[in-house]
Amino acid sequence: MSMLTPPGMGGKYRITGDKYPRMRQRRRRGRLVLAVVASVVALGVIGWGTLQLIDVFTGGNKKASAAGPKSDCSTRVSASAKTSASLPKPAQITVNVYNATTRSGLAKTTADELRKRGFKIGDVGNASKDYDKKVKGAGILLGPASAVNTSLPVLGTQLAAAEKRTDTRKGTDVDLIIGDAFKNLTSTADADKALATLTGPQPTPTSSKKSC
Repeated sequence: MSMLTPPGMGGKYRITGDKYPRMRQRRRRGRLVLAVVASVVALGVIGWGTLQLIDVFTGGNKKASAAGPKSDCSTRVSASAKTSASLPKPAQITVNVYNATTRSGLAKTTADELRKRGFKIGDVGNASKDYDKKVKGAGILLGPASAVNTSLPVLGTQLAAAEKRTDTRKGTDVDLIIGDAFKNLTSTADADKALATLTGPQPTPTSSKKSC
């Protein structure tokens, strides 16, 4: 029996050399397993952190673009765009022509010209006392509140300098009250061009080309 063998021990525990049994090798294997597990966990944590960083720098923009366009890339439509379907044609507008000046014959000649341009003509004569000799500008276009975005803009193409007003009348007729500064209606070519622009198709929305 070796001197390294403790008293009372023999058989498989007998130590015949100058080293103890291979107990330490088992401990080293256990430590190795723990080290491998710890490495795997560390790599997992590092990988998860990397994915989070990628999401922070790239995911936010994707979410924003999915939600909708940015403010500086929003679709812009011309403020002057109008729905032509809501505007009547000249033939659907009845115009009363009144002369508020001291010059005779203006109401009749103006009414005749508007008739040639396709408008229906109603009353023709001198302006009421509320307007007679009180209109200093080229004229006043007067109609019901419902005509603000319908008949009045269409009639306005024929006398661009006229002032637009509304009153509490019933019906859809509109008035053209001729003022002191009146010379002629807008030329036919310019009036037709303005009318075509007013009643033309609505512009196609265009998106800004700024970087998003």
